[in-house]
This record gives sequence, structure tokens and C-alpha cells, in this order.
Amino acid sequence: MKLKTTPRNDKFHMPAEYDSHRGCVMIWPVRPGSWPYEGKAAKKVFTEVATAISESEKLWMLADEEHIHQVEEAFSGNDNVIPLMIPTDDAWARDVGPTCVVDGNCVRGIDWQFNAWGGDYDGLYAHWQRDDEAASAICQALEMDIYDAHPFVLEGGSIHSDGEGTILVTETCLLSKGRNPKMSKDEITDKLCEYLGATKVIWLPSGIYNDETNEHVDNVCAFTGPAEVVLAWTDDRSDPQYDMSKACLDVLENEVDAKGRHFTVHKLPIPKQPVCITEEELQGYEFEDGEDVREVGERLAASYVNFYISNGGVIVPQFSDENDKVAVDILGKLFPNRRVYPIYARDIIVGGGNIHCITQQIPECNC
Repeated sequence: MKLKTTPRNDKFHMPAEYDSHRGCVMIWPVRPGSWPYEGKAAKKVFTEVATAISESEKLWMLADEEHIHQVEEAFSGNDNVIPLMIPTDDAWARDVGPTCVVDGNCVRGIDWQFNAWGGDYDGLYAHWQRDDEAASAICQALEMDIYDAHPFVLEGGSIHSDGEGTILVTETCLLSKGRNPKMSKDEITDKLCEYLGATKVIWLPSGIYNDETNEHVDNVCAFTGPAEVVLAWTDDRSDPQYDMSKACLDVLENEVDAKGRHFTVHKLPIPKQPVCITEEELQGYEFEDGEDVREVGERLAASYVNFYISNGGVIVPQFSDENDKVAVDILGKLFPNRRVYPIYARDIIVGGGNIHCITQQIPECNC
């Protein structure tokens, strides 16, 4: 059912990702302009991610009628992965799926407007209607009431919540001209607090270098506990990411959360070697008119911050880089009661995002 109220009016709020889940939503990767060579490698790693998540929570894998049989075959025998026939334009469940809010008993979804990360201004593809309809369809399939936030444009990867009133965002994303250009920073802050049940929004200046989402926060900074975050970091002053991360650190060190607590910031290194598109990968894409294209040598926004927290694990991207193990060790210490699943994720990042981007948690429901 579509609701005419707002989450704050109904005393609902966005929980932290490390709170208990009912399950997780993912979308089968098939878009030729995102996943080279018919997504063969992407489907393999999506299966690995989904399998790891399904060890401790349900997982719904969306696909259209043409590809639902692939999902059924890939997860045959895994009763915790549920195929769900809902068509989308691409596989970024974090951004097109519902943002969920809770009141201690029930879970409801928020359906933001989706415009492919910038619409006519700087969006990444020209047709996104099915993506924009996905959140509502998911809520209907999972029998959740929904708040319709249209025409406010927002993607799930652009917000992070501590579940206690604090939201993290980046200025580069939420203030970009392709989202809500007629709204001021204060107006956007008010809208986020209204729909996420928050009392404070912390605006980080930027995200990960060359992130085509206008630098989503989930690629640069994430909550690992109350007043505790990981921040993507490099000590290499010649890397453009150094100044970007330093500016974020300056904000975090001079801010407090909604409860007045100072932040503990854990520096999580980015890969030592930049992850770039190869000639072989480029030949495997099939771009349509109006779609953002890639180039050989293009630096991708690879970050270990783009992990997913499941009920029993932390699923962490790996890049065959010397910092892979460093990231696993740091996150293992921050989540001592969860199993760390290191998964080689180059075949996700070539699509433009990573493990957090392809997942969207559904909180526990006691309705």
C-alpha cells in the first residue's frame, strides 16, 4: 500500500546496515553496456556474493522473464535464494531498490525517484523507467507498505545511516545538478531527515576519485558501529584521492553524530594499484545510444569500503592487490562476530560499482 504520510510523522527511521536483516535484494546482471561479454564473468561473481549472503539471510534475486531461468539454474538447491521476476534496466539494487525504514515492529520501503545518476544532465543511460519502478515492485512482492518520495531524486548508495539519527552523504552527489537542482542544501537536509527519521546529516565534501555516480558516500565512508566509521584512504600524496579523503577526514574529525559523540575513524586503504579498464574488457561492452561509454585505461572507483554487511558476514571486494589482505584484516577486527568473505570483484567494478552497490538489505520485520 502506498502511504500518504512520511516516515518521520509515523516515527519510522532508517536502521544501520549492521542491524538484523530479513534478507537482501540483488539483480541479475545482463545489461550489455555494463557487463562485458554477455555478463558471463559478472554472473559468476554475483552468484558468489549471493551465496555468501544466503548463508545467514534470505536473498531475492531479480531478473526479467528472459533471464529468470538463469537465476533458477544458478541457485538450484539453495533454498535461501529466491528468484523474483521483476524487470529492471541494470543490476544496481542499492540504487533502484527501496530504502527501508523501521519503527521497532514493522518495515516499510521508500521509493525515491531514480534517473540513472543524473537524468538529462549527466545520467549514465537514457532509459531508466524500469529501474524507477523497481522499488515499488519489490515492496509489493515482499508485502511492504511504501512511502512514495517522488519527485525527489536519490539513490541508496548516496546515504549511510547509523540507525541512531545520523546520515552520511557527499556534497558532490546530493548537490549535483542532475538530481534536485532546485533544492538548497538545507532543503535536501530537511527532506532526508523527514524520510529517514534522522536528526543530523553530515555532508562529506567528496567520494572516490572518478566515481561516475557523482561520488556516492558508500564508496568512501561507511558506519561500522555507533560513532565509528571506515574511510577510504591513501598515503600517496600524488594520488587525487589523497586530497579528497583528507577533506572528508577533516569534516569527520570536527563533527559529532546526532547523539553528540565524536567519531572514531578507521582508515581503510584503497587498492595500491589503480584498477583500470583494459582493451579486452572494452571490446566486450555493447553500448546503446545515450549510454555512457568507457575507454581503455579509464580509472575505476575501486574501494574496499564498498562491502556488504549480512547477518553473519562482511562481504568484501578484492582486486588482486597488495592491500586486499590489509582491508580484510581491518574489517575482520571491526566485525569480530561476523565471518569475512573476501570475493574477487573486478568483474563487478567494470560495471561501475561494487558489492555494496549490487545489494540492498531488507531489515528484520516483526509485523
